[in-house]
Amino acid sequence: MARTLTDRFVRTAAPGFYRDGGCPTLNLRVTPARTRQWVQRLAVHGRERQLGLGGYPLVPLAEAREQALSNRRLARAGGDPCALKRAQRAPTFAAAVDTVIAIHRDGWKGVGKSEAQWRASLRDYAMKRLGSKPVDRITTADVMAVLVPIWVEKHETARRVRQRISAVMQWAVAEGYRPDNPAGDAIGAALPKRNPPRVHHRALPFREVAGAVRAVRSSVRAGWATKAAFEFLVLTAARSGEVRGADWSEMNLEAGTWTIPRGRMKGAREHRVPLSDRALEILWEAHGHTGGTGLVFPTARHRPVSDSTLSKLLRELGVKAVPHGFRSSFRDWAAECTDAPREVCELALAHVNSDRVEAAYRRSDLFERRRALMQEWADYLA
Repeated sequence: MARTLTDRFVRTAAPGFYRDGGCPTLNLRVTPARTRQWVQRLAVHGRERQLGLGGYPLVPLAEAREQALSNRRLARAGGDPCALKRAQRAPTFAAAVDTVIAIHRDGWKGVGKSEAQWRASLRDYAMKRLGSKPVDRITTADVMAVLVPIWVEKHETARRVRQRISAVMQWAVAEGYRPDNPAGDAIGAALPKRNPPRVHHRALPFREVAGAVRAVRSSVRAGWATKAAFEFLVLTAARSGEVRGADWSEMNLEAGTWTIPRGRMKGAREHRVPLSDRALEILWEAHGHTGGTGLVFPTARHRPVSDSTLSKLLRELGVKAVPHGFRSSFRDWAAECTDAPREVCELALAHVNSDRVEAAYRRSDLFERRRALMQEWADYLA
């Protein structure tokens, strides 16, 4: 038996479909996104029809019941409230776009720019198919026809076009022009799957790395921490964030070991780094600046050197690489210029073994073999 809806229930109801006992043809639809829409089901000329009456709270319970009662009277008298509503009220998609832009315009940060982007994207990709259609006649197939041709090749543009069509359709639902959003969740599974392109970090050929190190070392504009952090990054083949956030508590200068805790590692595993002679020299120089407490490579404000600072320095010196790219340079050098086994090279980069069986049997981190490899790398750069 249907319950008589109350304002409190309408305001707090969980996702679902609820019939109003106080008005038998009126229903409340609560979507997973917690939007609340009034839907009327009534017989028109012997056929059951579904009519959207707007969204709550824009249309309160009392008004929804009043609309539903009026539609029932019209249908009982032989009229068609669905056709009447379309003829009298439903604007075209193009007109709805103008209305939605006007509603949101004052809330946009860059008003002129945002409006221009909205209009340009919908003009270029949606208006030909949707512009002249009343908003209640637009189907999921119409939206798919707009998005599918650009979903893979121009994904970011397609994503924004979908968002903007969806915003217009949500407005149409709230105004009672239609009961659903044809650009909403329903089309998510139907759109083509896409694999985002893999981004490779710019890296130098390993033969050019020593020159880059010398250029940074001789820079007069960079501070000592920036220059030291960069060279230490190259020598250890570590990730930028691991070096920039290095703390003296992680360093054992006597043992020549840097132990990075799992909380700072990409793979959430503690990683021991063997330090070459030159890497230890850099640490002793840093010790003179910091006293051996806190960050190893702090800025003047006692904060970590930023990755953008390192990247900017490389650009200013004409080095066509990013900090992370020097890991690739090291890997190429190790493959072409040494006899080090693959697993030693991968462990030097702290790569996690994706082969679970192999990883289960390998208990050693091959530390001493990695120490020899890192010293050979330092000697090569020198």
